[in-house]
This record gives sequence, structure tokens and C-alpha cells, in this order.
Amino acid sequence: MRYCIALICILFSITAFAQQKPAQEKLIQFSGIITDIDSTNVIPYVTMTNLSANSKRVAADYRGYFSFIVNPGDTILFTAIGYKKFSTVIPQSTPDSKYTIMVKLKAEVINLPTVRVFPWATTEEFTKDFLSMKIADDDMAIAKRNLSRSSINGMIQALPRDAQEIGSQNYRYNFDRMINKNMVQTNPLLNPFAWGKLMQSIFDGDRSRSEN
Repeated sequence: MRYCIALICILFSITAFAQQKPAQEKLIQFSGIITDIDSTNVIPYVTMTNLSANSKRVAADYRGYFSFIVNPGDTILFTAIGYKKFSTVIPQSTPDSKYTIMVKLKAEVINLPTVRVFPWATTEEFTKDFLSMKIADDDMAIAKRNLSRSSINGMIQALPRDAQEIGSQNYRYNFDRMINKNMVQTNPLLNPFAWGKLMQSIFDGDRSRSEN
């Protein structure tokens, strides 16, 4: 009698386990497309993490499309750089073992703290101020310091010339070159033909005097 009761209990446990096992191993094909909530443009290479399956990760393709296997009740987390996190739960009952979703991510705006830049004309001034830690907090003090004679001389020696200065210098060089060229052409003392005419006039004068 005892053996019969034990055998009946074993058969009942096997039957119950066999009925529960298919329900636990039910698989769902989870698919969808990820887009921007504002512009409806696809977001490529979004990372999807299955928080219910030991944080298993998959990634969408360059078209924002994804498709992978999940279980009912799994929690899927969508993450992408520059967008807020989004999570969804797979329904327990889905027809045809398929679940399709359109995921819309919202852009995340990050406000950076304000940075105030203190200008220095030369590296030596920066090193000196950094070592002494005497940085002026007053805008007027900073302006006076930048307009000082030593600061301006340092900028003249350190800063390269800009395009306007280079263009002005080239224009002045070409203008001086043009003037010098015209002076060479118009100066009679540097013209060999003028010297020839001068010598010819001298010879003609000497000849006329000898004839007289």
C-alpha cells in the first residue's frame, strides 16, 4: 500500500512538473524600431539590456531595427548616448509568440556649468600667476592688466600676425616695389640711352668748336 501511494505521488509530481515546464520555457520574438520622439528619425546602435536575464545585452542595427528572444514578463532597458533611458515589460500573454513595439527615445539635454576664462599674454605670466595664485576677480583689474605695456609687448612678440596684417604688409611691399620700378625706368642717370645721347651731344659740341 505504501509503495502504491509513493508511486502515485511521484507520478503526480512528474505530471505537474511537465505541465509547468513549457510555461516557463515559453519564448517570444521581440522586435521593433527605435526612433527619436521629436524628429521621428531612426536611432542606430541603441543598447538593449534584459534586466530579467542576467543583464543580457543586444544592440540595434544602423537602421534602428532590433529582434531577439525574450520571455514573458522580462524587463528591457533601452539606452543610447544623448537620450534618456526607456524601459518596457514584455506582456505575459502574446499571440503567436511575437511582440512588436515602436520605441521612441527623448533627447537628453545636459547643461554644463559656466566656465570663466582668464586670458594671459604669455606663458610666463600664466606660470607666475598660477604659482602665486593672485588671480584678479575684478573685470576692471583684468582689463588694466591686459592693456599694460608689458602685456602688449608680450602679445606683440608671442602672437602671430593675422590675415589683415599680412595682407596690409603685402600690399605695402607691392606698392613700394612698383614705385621703385617706375623710378628706375624714369631716372635718366640709370638709362644707358640717355647716357648715349649725352655723350653724343658732347662730341657734337667738341666737333663744332674745332671746326670754328
